[in-house]
Amino acid sequence: MKQTEFTIIGGGIAGLTTAIALQQTGIKAAVFEAAPVIRPVGAGLVLAANAMKAYQHLGIAEEIIRAGTRLKQFSIYNEHGRMISHTDSEKPSLKYGINNFTIHRAELHRVLGSRLEPGQIRLGKRAIDIVPDADGYRVLFEDNREHYTKYLIVADGIHSPIRKKLLPQSRIRYSGYTCWRGIADNRRLQVRESSETWGLKGRFGIAPLAGDIIYWYACINAPQNNPAFRNYTVEDLHHLFKDFHEPVGEIILQTRKDQLIWDDICDLEPIGQFAFGNLVLIGDAAHATTPNLGQGACQAIEDAVMLAADLKSHSMVADAFRSFEQKRMKRTRRIVELSWQMGKIAQTENPMLAGIRNTLFRLMPAAVNERQLKMLYEVEF
Repeated sequence: MKQTEFTIIGGGIAGLTTAIALQQTGIKAAVFEAAPVIRPVGAGLVLAANAMKAYQHLGIAEEIIRAGTRLKQFSIYNEHGRMISHTDSEKPSLKYGINNFTIHRAELHRVLGSRLEPGQIRLGKRAIDIVPDADGYRVLFEDNREHYTKYLIVADGIHSPIRKKLLPQSRIRYSGYTCWRGIADNRRLQVRESSETWGLKGRFGIAPLAGDIIYWYACINAPQNNPAFRNYTVEDLHHLFKDFHEPVGEIILQTRKDQLIWDDICDLEPIGQFAFGNLVLIGDAAHATTPNLGQGACQAIEDAVMLAADLKSHSMVADAFRSFEQKRMKRTRRIVELSWQMGKIAQTENPMLAGIRNTLFRLMPAAVNERQLKMLYEVEF
C-alpha cells in the first residue's frame, strides 16, 4: 500500500489547478483521475476575469491566453434577434485587471497537465470510498486497489462518492432544463460575438473559440433523465430551434453528430461543510453550480489558489482546510444560488413573464450589471 503526504482525487480543472498551486508552495500531490484517458467533457468554457487573475497569480495566464479567445462582449437576444441586453466585457474586465476568455476544455487541460511532472496524474483510478484512521486515509478504488495518504483533497465532481459518505444528506438538484453542447465549424460563418438567445421554447448560447470553431449550447425545459434526448441528432436540434434567428440554425447544421454532448443541468444544493479534519472538498464536489453565470470552473480555480495560500500560512493542515472553508463558503453559496435563479429567469416559457423580463433587462441601469460583475470578478489572491 503506497503512501503520500497529499493526495488529490479528481484530475479535472479543480484537481489539476490545485496540484499546480500546491507545487508552487513546495507540496507535490498525487492526482488520481477516474477516466482512463483525459477526455474533457463540455467542449468549451468561459474563464472570467476572476479565474484569469488566479492563473496570473500562478504564472500560467499567458499560456492560457494564447490558447483561448478574448471575450470582448456578450449580448442576449430574443428568438427573433432583438437585443435584450448587451455587456461590454472588456471595460469591466480591464477594471479588474484582466480580460475574460473562452477556451476549449481540451486546451485548458493540455496547459494544466503540462505543468505537472510525468506520472503525477494516475488515470483509470476511480475512488469509491475512504477509510479514515489515526494517521490519514485509505482511499479505495474501483479496481480493488487502495492508496494511503495523510491529507486528502477531494475534487471528484458533483457526484463525488466521498462527499456523499461524509454528508449523506447532500442533494443534487435538477434545474428543470436539459442541455446539448457542441462544437461547430466557424470558417464559413465567421461568428465573432458571444451571445445567448432566450426564447419561449428554449435557450441557445454561442461562444467563438480559437481555431475557427464555435462552442454552443442549447437548453430546453424537460423532465429529468429523458432517454430519448441521448439519441438526438443535429437534425432533431435544428427542428427544435427552427424558429430562432440566424445564425442559430446554421451553427447547429455545422456541427458533426460526434460533437454533440447531452446532459441534464444540475447543481449541488449548498452544503454547510467543506473541511473534515485533514480532508477538504473543493470545486464541484463542494459547490457545483449551474452554468448560468459562467462560474463553475472559475470558482474551482479560485479554490485552488486560496487553498494553497492557506496551506502556506498555516502550520497545521486541518487549520488550513478550516480557514479555506471559512473563506469560501459564503461566496460560493451566493454564486450557486444566484446562478440557479438566473437559470429560472432565462428558461421561462410564460409569454407574459418573458415579455416583462425582457423589458426589465432592457431598462436595467448599467450600475446594476456593474455590481454583479464586481461581485464575481473582484477577488484578491
